[in-house]
Amino acid sequence: MMFLVVRPCGSSSARIHHHHPTPPRSSRNVVVRCSVSSSVQEKEEKGTELDCSVSFPPIRAAKRVVLVRHGQSTWNAEGRIQGSSNFSVLTKKGESQAETSRQMLIDDHFDACFASPLARSKRTAEIIWGPHHEPIIPDYDFREIDLYSFQGLLKHEGKERFGSAFRQWQVDAANFNIDGHYPVRELWDRARSCWTKILAHDSRSVLVVAHNAVNQALVATAIGLGPEYFRTLLQSNCGVSVLDFIPRSEGGSPHICLNRLNQTPGSPIAGGKSGGREPSKRIILICNGSTQGNTEDVFPFGGDQPLNMLGVIQSQKSAELLLDLKVNSIISSLNKACIGTATIISQVQEAADCLGADCVPRYVEMKQMGSFDVETIFKQTETAISNFPPFQPGWLNRVDDGLRTKLWDQSRKAWQSLLDEISDESNPEVVVAVGHPAIHIALMGHCLNLTKEWLGSFHLDAGSVSLVDFPDGPKGKGVIRCLNYTAHLGRWSIPITRSAEDGEEF
Repeated sequence: MMFLVVRPCGSSSARIHHHHPTPPRSSRNVVVRCSVSSSVQEKEEKGTELDCSVSFPPIRAAKRVVLVRHGQSTWNAEGRIQGSSNFSVLTKKGESQAETSRQMLIDDHFDACFASPLARSKRTAEIIWGPHHEPIIPDYDFREIDLYSFQGLLKHEGKERFGSAFRQWQVDAANFNIDGHYPVRELWDRARSCWTKILAHDSRSVLVVAHNAVNQALVATAIGLGPEYFRTLLQSNCGVSVLDFIPRSEGGSPHICLNRLNQTPGSPIAGGKSGGREPSKRIILICNGSTQGNTEDVFPFGGDQPLNMLGVIQSQKSAELLLDLKVNSIISSLNKACIGTATIISQVQEAADCLGADCVPRYVEMKQMGSFDVETIFKQTETAISNFPPFQPGWLNRVDDGLRTKLWDQSRKAWQSLLDEISDESNPEVVVAVGHPAIHIALMGHCLNLTKEWLGSFHLDAGSVSLVDFPDGPKGKGVIRCLNYTAHLGRWSIPITRSAEDGEEF
């Protein structure tokens, strides 16, 4: 395998240096206990369980990895299957998306940048990396999924020429076979080898610019999800995903937390396909804004407190984001902060319909559900871990197992309530729910058919927005369009990285 190291010069050109490293022989990762060939029914009955028999190597210091998909390419625009071919380049829209991502990350600090050497991702990396003096590290293992005979075909051509194989690629990608290969399984193996390289690199904050499928595989293998989760964790053009690797004091495999998924240059509410299909139903999860109890030195449950000024601003920003939709009802916890956030959203929605001369007042229904409340569950923990920083990635790993079990069981009822809402044909296609980050983290776990052991694998901030689409209807598999989206908060958003110079972890 050839390693290409791109060293930026004073102009836009780059010098290419050739390096031939010894490919790593070991492969590691937290993997799911069910094989690829296991039936979907069996997984639904048992849930996906963590299997720590294979793990990441230990790390000495916390590491944050930021994944970015390339901008729109010419073959994206044509609807042509790219795979690992290298015949497409960025469109003008793709270059604009990359520039927007550069601006989104401009205040963030990175020590290194890995990139796929394919033209569309290489150019995206060059735009985002900009004036950094360190060379981009191209690595062929970060290329897009190998799709063999599919590559270069328009999607309708793939359907016409390959029939049942193309259908399997659409509905059962983990078991899809072409030219004697299982592309998705191969991709998962390759993603694990990529993590070995990233974690071995002497850096605290790493940028990776690659592709849709390989970024999905990187996210999934990091948190222990198998190839059956392909097309479940959406990666849009120039979407940003963040993973935190946190060393354990006793050594061993680090804690791994998905800090955010698919933060895009444009609004996630605007629409688009999920897993290659149009969504028929959607659940939008909005975390309540900050309260008086959300300070940097207390546990994130300060009792039933109202929004503080920052929380009001965060809620207003969330309300503005939802103006692309017509929200008819909002589900919320009984907590004061959640009711406050839901009230602000409903007021903005109602006011938006009364701006014209022929306005007709509209009422947004607010529904409060006890299954969304978490304050009673965690109330007893305030003294025990009051010095634990709120909303630090993986904080739910520090909560007593019995309390996590209560959270998991209660959130199951909340998730079923949301599914019942979108299953009711008399209800709109979009359901908005406002709750505490802890309950929404658990809801994401239920959406992915996981177990409570995964609660520490996801992170949500106050005021964040997460979206789940259902392209096959509410009885089908949920596709996570974004997780912990905070770009709408503007100057009040939490940076994707923080400079290591100020002594912070990230």
